[in-house]
Amino acid sequence: MAHHDSAKALTRLRFLPLFAFLAFAACGEDEHKPGPGAQGAGGASGPPTVTVSEPVKRRLVEWDEYTGRFASVERVEIRPRVAGNLDAVHFTDGSLVRTGDRLFTIDPRPYEATVASAQAALAQSQARLVFARGEVDRARELRRTDAVPARTFDQRQQELLVAQAEILSAEAALQRARLDLDFTEIRSPVSGRVGRAIIRPGNLVAGGAGAGEATLLTTVVTLDPIHLYFDADQTAFLRYQRFAREGFRPSSREQGNPVRAALSDEQGWPHEGKMDFVDNEIDSGTGTIRGRAIFANPGMLLTPGMFARLRLAGSAEHDALLLPQAAIGTDQGRRFVYVVDGDGATRQQEVRLGPVVDGLQLVREGVRAEDKVVVNGLQRVRPGARVSPEHKPMEDPAANRAAVANRTREGAAAAGGGGGGR
Repeated sequence: MAHHDSAKALTRLRFLPLFAFLAFAACGEDEHKPGPGAQGAGGASGPPTVTVSEPVKRRLVEWDEYTGRFASVERVEIRPRVAGNLDAVHFTDGSLVRTGDRLFTIDPRPYEATVASAQAALAQSQARLVFARGEVDRARELRRTDAVPARTFDQRQQELLVAQAEILSAEAALQRARLDLDFTEIRSPVSGRVGRAIIRPGNLVAGGAGAGEATLLTTVVTLDPIHLYFDADQTAFLRYQRFAREGFRPSSREQGNPVRAALSDEQGWPHEGKMDFVDNEIDSGTGTIRGRAIFANPGMLLTPGMFARLRLAGSAEHDALLLPQAAIGTDQGRRFVYVVDGDGATRQQEVRLGPVVDGLQLVREGVRAEDKVVVNGLQRVRPGARVSPEHKPMEDPAANRAAVANRTREGAAAAGGGGGGR
């Protein structure tokens, strides 16, 4: 019995390598058998589907964008012309003032006394002049009969001339005294917004013609119109110069080219202005040149010192092609698009880009108006591979806005006509 069991065990061991070989072969066959999804990944499933469209054609002006800061057209430091005790402040800090509004009053009493003294001095000079004229007249009569010597007559005439000069001096002194009295009332030289009163009543202020001599009382800045200063780089400046020379766009030194501005919390470009100054040299430290635009500011929203974005016409009006930004691919700094031929084959086309206009990318070079460009599904395209294109014309945002505006005007006209009929 033991001998029989040993024989059966030996038989099983003899066939074990054969079973292992058959199992290994079966596994290898399963590995090479295609799975359920393998057919869909191969060529049998067909080329990938992408959306293609022709570029949007539009006639436009390209705009260059800068960051600038608003500054008042006029900023005046209010300083007294005469010294004295500050009597009163006649404005509320930060309020709007007009030209000629009274801002401060300096104690006028010392200057009133000076005016009175000058008036008295003028009266004395006038009396001396009357006396001198009488002396000359008498000496002239006596001189006819040689009752007085010629030297005496000459002295009388000289005294008359001195009296006349004293009159002029006394009148000038009175005029100066009256000016000093007028200067005790400090008025705004411009219309705008006044700052805070730096000196309060009761303090002694220094006067004088120099800024370092007189006490600073406050400042007044004009608000309407208002300037916006910005710096353009040398490359842009050269481009503007060449445009002007070739007649594509006038120079901002000779004509107020249009500009638009937007504040930090605004969408679009709601503020319209024009260029009114370009500096005469490029800053050697930064390689930029200072430009200035002017804006109307009736609502006083634009404030000196406020930052804003500025858009300046950077070209003449021309025909342009626009594509969605999603259609632009990047490869190590190189920009490209995929163009689909008539048989569905794709080719990679390098492009040169311009600015973004209404959310669309301006393409300067690389595509034609009739090209079918992949605008959706760019990641599924390989150069030279075939695709299944679905054509979908792009919408032009500018055309949509124009259509909405036309419908709005037509609706307003219809409403107006209906109201008139009733």
